[in-house]
Amino acid sequence: MTTWIAIAATALGCYALKLAGLLVPAGVLERPLVRRLAALLPVALLAALTAQQTFADGHALVLDARAAGLAAAGVALVLRAPFLLVVAAAVAVTAGVRALGG
Repeated sequence: MTTWIAIAATALGCYALKLAGLLVPAGVLERPLVRRLAALLPVALLAALTAQQTFADGHALVLDARAAGLAAAGVALVLRAPFLLVVAAAVAVTAGVRALGG
């Protein structure tokens, strides 16, 4: 039963957050600082999620094949490769390292 309470609380919280966003006056959203934060916040959250999923295993820090794949994707991005090639490089390197037992 506590799972359903948590699900209901999360749903209500999401609805309240969405409603709060709709109630913000337009003048507040047009400020340069708010626009800049709105542009940068999703990038920062995605980077944090990527780092957490790559380098964490429970409560421990790990360096495994995922880190090698992320490094390969970073190199491909620095070389300005197309997005699909970046993903393919990350997948290939991760699979290769795992196949070699890393």
